[in-house]
Amino acid sequence: MSKSKLQLESLIVVGDRVLIKPKSNPDKTGSGLFLPSGYKEKEEIQSGYVVKCGPGYPIPLPQDNDTEPWKQADNEQSRYMPLQAKVGDMAIFMQKSAIEIMYHNEKYFIVPHQAILLLEREEETPGY
Repeated sequence: MSKSKLQLESLIVVGDRVLIKPKSNPDKTGSGLFLPSGYKEKEEIQSGYVVKCGPGYPIPLPQDNDTEPWKQADNEQSRYMPLQAKVGDMAIFMQKSAIEIMYHNEKYFIVPHQAILLLEREEETPGY
């Protein structure tokens, strides 16, 4: 395993956020999907590959009328609704919602799942 992969494994993406490594050639996707002309000038839309995903949207646990919501028993686990994005997907997202970071001299974006406009996945989706 490469050193950069080991370093990324130490990162924990929180909630409904996705860590994306930007593409070097943003004109079209690997399968030939062309991105809108002029988006480079406006920089409103970015594309890149999903590197890590958070656990998803938190789902509240059922509440007893006698307990306070912040008093959670130690044996109860948090539950999450998983995200559509998966590691390896190519994502097109709104840059204004993303936070750009540098991690070990490489550029990444932390993107809320709701800012992702389109995902491209290598595997075939049945029925489409």
